[in-house]
Amino acid sequence: QVQLVESGGGSVQTGGSLRLSCAGSGYTSNLFCMAWFRQGPGKEREGVAFINNYGSAEHTKSVAGRFTASIDSAKKILYLQMNNLKPEDTATYYCAAANFSWSCQRKEYDYWGRGTQVTVSS
Repeated sequence: QVQLVESGGGSVQTGGSLRLSCAGSGYTSNLFCMAWFRQGPGKEREGVAFINNYGSAEHTKSVAGRFTASIDSAKKILYLQMNNLKPEDTATYYCAAANFSWSCQRKEYDYWGRGTQVTVSS
């Protein structure tokens, strides 16, 4: 089993920055990719950033240029640097991970963290 624990959430004003972290533990040696998702109040969960063990990252349009995902593959720690935050970024942010490349390609994840809250005020 793999456990994922997010940290780094908080409350900021518009234009502020936060850095989220997600630490993996347990049987992490087989993890092939990790991702950040978020779910805002009254909204469906959406993918924010997707990254594989080689550091190749993909960001959804709404955060491209403002958010940057990175990974320490050796330590299995995923990061999300969030700059120029907007009120619409307010959400619970979740970390996810998958073991297989085909699962990563389909953006289907085996493991999920419990989330960390990000609140952006105007």
